[in-house]
Amino acid sequence: MNKVKINWPNGSCSYSEEGSFWLIEAKKAGLSIPTGCLSGSCGACEIEVNGNIIRACISKIEKSNAKSLDVELAIDPYW
Repeated sequence: MNKVKINWPNGSCSYSEEGSFWLIEAKKAGLSIPTGCLSGSCGACEIEVNGNIIRACISKIEKSNAKSLDVELAIDPYW
């Protein structure tokens, strides 16, 4: 598998395998992504990856044409 460079919102970066789960890789990088249902229904775990919103609890890291993946936490005033 190929490694993907990820730039996290806490200022750290890591290299993760394609197909790894976002929540696991975030934890390894010292970042806690909020969760709710853990099934993708509630949206508490939404993150922005290179401008696209994904639900981290059900998504895996995918290869991109970009040199790296830039992650931002989505802000929901209700969570």
